[in-house]
Amino acid sequence: MLSSFPTFLPFLLFAFVASITPGPTNILVLSNSARFGLMAAVPIILGACASAAILVLLVGTGAGTSLIEWPALQTLMQWAGVAWLSYLAWQIFRAPVAAIAADNAEKRLGLLGAASLQWINPKTWMMALAVVSVFAGVGEDRFVHVMYLSLAFFLISLPCLGAWAVLGAGSSRWLRSPRAMQRFNRCMGLLLLGSAWLSVLA
Repeated sequence: MLSSFPTFLPFLLFAFVASITPGPTNILVLSNSARFGLMAAVPIILGACASAAILVLLVGTGAGTSLIEWPALQTLMQWAGVAWLSYLAWQIFRAPVAAIAADNAEKRLGLLGAASLQWINPKTWMMALAVVSVFAGVGEDRFVHVMYLSLAFFLISLPCLGAWAVLGAGSSRWLRSPRAMQRFNRCMGLLLLGSAWLSVLA
């Protein structure tokens, strides 16, 4: 396969870097696993990874061209994403310390929430456009290449986000006191807010 798909190995490196580096999804995974346990982050990981992979597949069929043709749509999606991330940041910032309890009934970001976050994030769409334009190539094998890219992105991003979840779950041992958990929540909320607004101001 590699002989007919020379850009596949470079793509694997790109996918790893794109998935492991800090961003809003990584912060949400870290925060949820620290506050609610490792299993609470699993739906977020699955939703975010599957959604991003599906976007790569859809863009490979030409579904993302409207973002280039209609800049106003990209701007609208960007501000919708910033608004939602800002709301999530506020929820984390003001989360009660009781949220660390395993049986807490607080509403959490789940699979659908994490998935929809990717759909309204224009940066995820632009990433998918870059993936397809740079790594998919041209010719009759292009769609097959796009499917490989989509599957590879899913398989690589799973352990990358999983590492953030393990990091968050491991940090919970230092969050036993109410004051420590409150500081952690506020720090995560501010980091998420900063990552959301930096995407607009950058």
